[in-house]
Amino acid sequence: MSSSVLSPAARLRALKPDWLRDPKVWRTEVLGGLVVALALIPEAISFSIIAGVDPAIGLFASFTMAVTIAVVGGRPAMISAATGAVALVIAPLNREHGFGHLVAAVILAGVFQILLGALGVAKLMRFVPRSVMVGFVNSLAILIFMAQVPEMRDSPWPVYPLMAAGLALMVFFPKVTTVIPAPLVSIVILTVITVAAGIAVPTVGDTGKLPSSLPVPGLPDVPFTLDTLTTVAPYALAMALVGLMESLMTAKLVDDITDTHSSKTRESIGQGVANIVTGFFGGMGGCAMIGQTMINVRVSGARTRLSTFLAGAFLMVLCIAFGPIVSDIPMAALVAVMVMVSFATFDWHSIAPRTLKRMPAGEITVMVVTVACVVATHNLAIGVVVGSITAMVVFAKRVAHLAEVTAVTDPDSGAVVYRVTGELFFASSNDLVGRFDYATDADKVVIDLSAAHVWDASSVAALDAIETKYAQRGKTVEIIGLNEPSARIHESLSGELTGSH
Repeated sequence: MSSSVLSPAARLRALKPDWLRDPKVWRTEVLGGLVVALALIPEAISFSIIAGVDPAIGLFASFTMAVTIAVVGGRPAMISAATGAVALVIAPLNREHGFGHLVAAVILAGVFQILLGALGVAKLMRFVPRSVMVGFVNSLAILIFMAQVPEMRDSPWPVYPLMAAGLALMVFFPKVTTVIPAPLVSIVILTVITVAAGIAVPTVGDTGKLPSSLPVPGLPDVPFTLDTLTTVAPYALAMALVGLMESLMTAKLVDDITDTHSSKTRESIGQGVANIVTGFFGGMGGCAMIGQTMINVRVSGARTRLSTFLAGAFLMVLCIAFGPIVSDIPMAALVAVMVMVSFATFDWHSIAPRTLKRMPAGEITVMVVTVACVVATHNLAIGVVVGSITAMVVFAKRVAHLAEVTAVTDPDSGAVVYRVTGELFFASSNDLVGRFDYATDADKVVIDLSAAHVWDASSVAALDAIETKYAQRGKTVEIIGLNEPSARIHESLSGELTGSH
């Protein structure tokens, strides 16, 4: 039935979001948001410590980022909050110039992200190859696991059976029912056991004090001068780039998991708006949070903006209204959740012997380089950039070998015809000059480029050099078969690339 013949009540129902139309979706989104909120608390506190600010600052940032991005972001169900990558970028600014400058940098970073989003920076994602994406996912899983290792080291012995119990619950509970997310069941059961039995293990309360009131908006406490701008601008730009890189990569990952498309431009601008709001509320800023996003999307099965919004809202409710209860949650329960997330996130198929045997060596190299850079620097953005550059080098090297030159003599005219096949660009054209026999060729030489494509100035310069070498020996060269784009670049640049013309 078309929408034009639907009754007003039916049209109204059709306009409602999925979580209002379907109680199952609503339940999934609410419980997913609750699990993410619980997992956000210790993460936000630890990132606050990295940035050198009070734990409440990281929790406020996670609240404002999640709630704002739920409305203005481009990728439903993706979680944005305070992150380690952003904390590492702005920590030196806070240490050297104070908290006021940090807040100013967060706001300016948001402005930069809006500008970059409007300029179409999201379109650069098309240049990230699949091997880099696989490396990004695998290194993310490794980083999530590595972040849990300190909680497992030198801990009281009950921590280990609690973690094992938590993992067992998350593996086997979904076989009983999927109505309630297994991570939530694991957290609740382990908390009840430790509190009821009086087991002394590290808890959420040991990581830092939870806030007791909502954040209040205000301007950063800095002099509004050019000197302040020049001080915070480099940090703000770095934060904007790192935040966008992680957010866009995470959005692409969620697109693949959910088999849906999202607006990367809207997400870029939304990240900027969320950081500006966060800055005015005194937060430390943030970006897409990959581990929590995986909890929400892959583990809990959430798919809408409601889960993102509720993750932020529940976070503040848990801290302010249920602070004493949340403080009793054993860290072992949350560590078990994150370990499960790391194993679910890792692309095990990518390292299977059968896959590696079939995969080109260059693709494997790119994946390994991406993982190695991320694990070494603990910065996903650096790994993606280095991996993408490596992929380009591998591609250029591979394509360079595809340019072939074959020579035949025309029996009618006696001219030598060189047929060039392949892509001519800086990597392949460097060897082109040496493929011709200048001394013994006939007086007329034809270069047939009908099976080739000229991409850049290096190729035009190589063709000019070939013509020059033949001319020095009194021989003429005719270039034929150029397709339209190749002819255009050859015509505009030929004879203009050296000072002698």
